[in-house]
Amino acid sequence: MKLYENIKGVPDFECEEYKEKKTKYCVCIPIINEGERIKKELEKAKAEKIDELVDIIICDAGSTDGSTNKEILEPLGVNSILVKKGPGKQGAQLRMGFWWALERGYEGIITIDGNNKDSIEDIPKFVEKLEEGYDFIQGSRFIKGGQAINTPFIRYISVRILHAPIISLTAKKWYTDTTNAYRAYSKKYLTHPEVQPLRDIFMTYELLAYLSVKADQLKLKTCEIPVRREYPKTGKTPTKISFFKGNSDLLKILFNNLFHKYDVKKEKDEKNEI
Repeated sequence: MKLYENIKGVPDFECEEYKEKKTKYCVCIPIINEGERIKKELEKAKAEKIDELVDIIICDAGSTDGSTNKEILEPLGVNSILVKKGPGKQGAQLRMGFWWALERGYEGIITIDGNNKDSIEDIPKFVEKLEEGYDFIQGSRFIKGGQAINTPFIRYISVRILHAPIISLTAKKWYTDTTNAYRAYSKKYLTHPEVQPLRDIFMTYELLAYLSVKADQLKLKTCEIPVRREYPKTGKTPTKISFFKGNSDLLKILFNNLFHKYDVKKEKDEKNEI
């Protein structure tokens, strides 16, 4: 493991490269203690030869369940694993992954949850759109060709009635599945001087909301593509968001995003006022 530390806007992390960079694009999968779920997801990816199309990068927040052992990941086609040591949750994991992927020279980054809810076999669709010059590609289970399977009712209502309308209002473009982290970003988008995703303000779900809208605000090329998201028929819903505190925090993030709190200029102005 190689240690990376004291990088501005990036949490300290360790990295182990199982293989050298071999593809134009990569997929970053943020996880923590996903157990059999991440194993099954990677098995599907291996069966579909996804690891031959994109480099698979695991962005781990410090799993302790054995699911990130090299003996498991490497045979399933994982290219490298990054293990976060600094503070933060999903936003910090993504910043770690984005910095490392851009430093390694990828032209675009796909992200997908590691809990086996999403159709990882659809990654070629994202690659196709990146090749066509799109800068932000949002996966959606709610457009024609998409599949929403066993979606919990409260989750469905929250996305369709609340989250998607607020994000769409902020972006000034209609999006249908805005909580879905299955998406892709071009290097052009992530390195745009008015985007700057590598900032410590993005600790939890702020970065997901911010990157959902900023591309359209900058008049970059964006689209939605159909994907499948399938929840288990029975048992606990795989999610890291608690019902009360998690959802209230998400609401706060949505309105901060609506009022441009995460914009580069806005953040600089607020710091200067302090």
